[in-house]
Order: sequence, then C-alpha cells, then structure tokens
Amino acid sequence: MLTTNANLSQTLINLLDKCKSIHSLKQIHAILITLSLSQDDPFLSRILTFTALSDSGNIDYSCKLLLHVSNPTTFSWNTVIRGYSKSKQPNKSIYLFVQMLRAGFSPDHLTYPFVSKASARLANPKLALTIHSHVMKTGYESDGFISNSLIHMYGSCGDIANASKVFDGMPVKHLVSCNSMLDGYAKCGKMSTAREFFELMQERNVISWSCLIDGYVKNGDYKEAMEIFEKMRAVGPKANEVTMVSVLCACAHLGALDQGRMMHQYIIDNGLPLTLVLQTSFIDMYSKCGAIEEALVVFRKVKKGQSDVLVWNAMIGGLATHGLVRESLELFREMQTTGITPDEITFLCLLSSCAHGGLVMEAWYLFESLGKCGMIPKREHYACMVDVLSRAGHLMEAYQFVCRMPVEPTASMLGPLLTGCINHCKLDLAEIVGKKLIELEPDHDGRYVGLSNVYAAFKRWDDARTTRETMETRGVKKNPGWSFVEMSGNLHRFIAHDKTHPKSQKIYAMIDFIVHQMKLDVDNENQEHCFYDIKGV
Repeated sequence: MLTTNANLSQTLINLLDKCKSIHSLKQIHAILITLSLSQDDPFLSRILTFTALSDSGNIDYSCKLLLHVSNPTTFSWNTVIRGYSKSKQPNKSIYLFVQMLRAGFSPDHLTYPFVSKASARLANPKLALTIHSHVMKTGYESDGFISNSLIHMYGSCGDIANASKVFDGMPVKHLVSCNSMLDGYAKCGKMSTAREFFELMQERNVISWSCLIDGYVKNGDYKEAMEIFEKMRAVGPKANEVTMVSVLCACAHLGALDQGRMMHQYIIDNGLPLTLVLQTSFIDMYSKCGAIEEALVVFRKVKKGQSDVLVWNAMIGGLATHGLVRESLELFREMQTTGITPDEITFLCLLSSCAHGGLVMEAWYLFESLGKCGMIPKREHYACMVDVLSRAGHLMEAYQFVCRMPVEPTASMLGPLLTGCINHCKLDLAEIVGKKLIELEPDHDGRYVGLSNVYAAFKRWDDARTTRETMETRGVKKNPGWSFVEMSGNLHRFIAHDKTHPKSQKIYAMIDFIVHQMKLDVDNENQEHCFYDIKGV
C-alpha cells in the first residue's frame, strides 16, 4: 500500500510538473480532491505556482484555492500575491496581503518585494508609505533586496524624496540600488538630476543606460534619448530588448524613419531575438514614420499563434492613422476570426479610424459594442466619439452627447468639438465650447487662441482682443511648436523664423528660391487662364 501510494504521488507530481494548460491542471486537481491530497504541500504549491505564475494559468483560480486552504504556508501566500502583482489587478495583491495579516501569518523577505511591486503599479503614495511602515515594523528595512523594491515603489509613485531617504540609509549601495534610484529620478521627471547621478555612477550596465534613455523618452526629450543611445553604442554594453523598445519609441515620435531602419538592422546584426514586444514596437515606429507598408511586412511575419492584442492594436492604429479606414476595420474582423479578444485600446483605434473616415454609423456600432464586450467606455472613448460626430458635421448631436455623458467633459472631448464648430461654421456653439475649454484649462495657451479665432471669424474684434488680453493678464504664454526634419539620418529641430541652424542662410535662400518659383508658376497659370478666356470670347 505504501509503495503504491508513493508511486501514485510521484506520478501526480510528474503530471503537474509537465502540465501545459489550465484545462489539464483542473483535471489533475479534481483527481487530487477525490484522493484527499489537494491540500498536501507538494501538490498545493505546484498548483498555486502554475495557476498564479504561468502564462497559461488563471490567477483568480489560484486565489480561490488559496482562500479555501485550511492552513496555507507563507510560500502559498507569496505565490498568489506575486501573481497578482504582475497581473492586470495589482490591487488584489494588496488585498491578499491584508488577508494574510488578518489570518495571523507573518510576511517574510519575499513578501514585501511583491507587495511593493503591486504598490508601484498602483502609483499610490499613501499606500507606499503604509507598505514601508510594515517593513520597518517587521525589521526588514536592512534587507537590500527589499530596500531596492521600496526605492522603485516610491519612484513609481512620484515620491522621490522618500526614495532618496531609503537609498541614503542603505549601508551598502550596489549597482542594483543605484539603478533603482536612477530609475526613480527618471520616473519623476527629474532628468537633470538623473543625468548627474548617472555620470557619478562608478559602475554602469545595460539597465543603467536603459533607465536613462527611457527617462528621456518618457519626458518627451526624444532627441536626447537618441544621443544617449549613440553614446551607449560607442562606450557602453550591448543594448537589450528594453533599450530598443525605448529607442524605437523615440524614433516613432521624431518621425525618424532612417534611424528607425538603422535600429532594425542593429537588432538583427547584434542577434537580439525578435520578440513580440519588439515586433510591436517596429510596427508602431514604421506606422508613425509614414512607412505603413513596412509596418505591414513586420506584422505579417508575426506568427498568428504567438500574437497578442497589442500587436493587432498597433497595426490597426497604424492603418487608422494613415487614413486606411476600411483596411483597419477589415483587420479588426480578421483579428476576431483568429480568436484574439479586443480590449479598450482596440476600440479606441477603431473609433479614431472612423473619425478620419467620417463613418458615423460604424462608430456608433463600435461604441455600443464596448458594453456588449463587458467593457466600460473611458474618457478617451467618449472623446473619440465626439471627434467622429464633430468631423462629420453632426455638431448638435456631438454637443448633446457631451451633455448626456456619465463623466465630466474634459478638454480632450471639447477640443475636437470646437474644431468641428469652426470648420463647419457653427460659431455660436463654438463660443460656448471655447469658454468652457478656458474654464477647464486656464493655463493652456491654445484655449485662448482658439476662442480668439472664433471671435475673429465672427468679426467680433473687441472680444478677440479681450481674450488675448485675458491670456496675457493671467501670465499664459504661447509656447512655440517645434518641428523635426530628418536628413541623411540626422535630426534637425526648428521653429518658425528660426535662425539658430548653422546653415540657416542657405536654408532661407533656398526657401526664397522655392517661393519665387511658385509665384512664377501661379503667374503662368493665371496668364494661360486669361488667354483661354480671350479665346473663348
């Protein structure tokens, strides 16, 4: 009997170790329940690990199982807390941590890093302080791994002061600690401090460089991000997937197609695996740089069995941006036939596509489909719907839609409505919307300019002047917009009437020449038109 039971137990353990799907796992779990073995540690730990941490698992199934175990171990709690910390529901990680404390279990050195990660993803400063206080009460503040987690948590919550306190209090500051602090500065937008910190680091690795590059990208300084990457190529380590995702994002925002192509070749030359994340980044970069055909080539090379909703969203959004409305809707239908479940971003891309194509009926269908798919429309979806109606000239319908929304209107919703009113000469409504926009964003220069332009269209010059004066009185300044031009792989940034470029004299000479040629063409066309009229007489 003992030999038989031992063989059976080993067989079941082997089955759990080789399990590849949640369906198979549930079958094995059912057998264990019938044999009264489901709560024995060798089996329970494997079931929780698979359901909580495996890509094929089910974290909610893991949670239900944990809460029905009569005497779970700290390892069991940590496994499910960890699973939720990296899931779409990090708040449940905190919930389980509280349940663990209430049940009388003591967290260990592995619990706090998982809880800190969940808190970082929730970006809640008060929660971060609570987690830190628990760490101090239980005497784990000297644990280097936990301290690194706390620095990351505070940085993600925008509390760089407390992150610095944790870092300064560490007796030994390893490279991991320095990288955590560097990442914290970058996440909080303190890029000058991050750069100084980076330059003072005695040791750097690919994570150090990636943190700095990603920080510049997140803060919109894409040109600086590219310059740091070039320095990394010259003196630093070989880039990894994280580095290249940030670099491709910078290329996308700069519209630097040549540099984007060079980054693609860099990845191939350095033997970096073309992961799904990188392929998605390529699609996004090529789409935003105007090379939609190259984006489609990358997309079609993605194995459909390995694709996810993100790569489909990138391609659908790219087609929408290029005005290929029907193609984006067709790709959405293809996505559904392959079994990929759309998410909120999918519908956002599709609604944007409908706005560009003037497809009002299709937009209403997609907007209503959100609820049917179990999703609640977010502010961005409402803003897209307003944009659809406004572009199509359905201005009163758009205004009534805004008034009926269950959420407060935002500038991103009213901005498209104002533009639609101006484009379709609905100037009385434009005045109402323009005033509301100034209420919502009193420090935004574009809101005053927009309302001033409305009054100018009405020829209400006094009101237009008063609006500009109000803007000046409130200290709101009109910020110049930058443009980028890529020439032979080099990026050149400029504003209107900019003469800072070293070759500005030649540039303006060429502009004058082009303008002169355009005038000659117009004069010739007018002259030919006159001759045509004379002959017609």
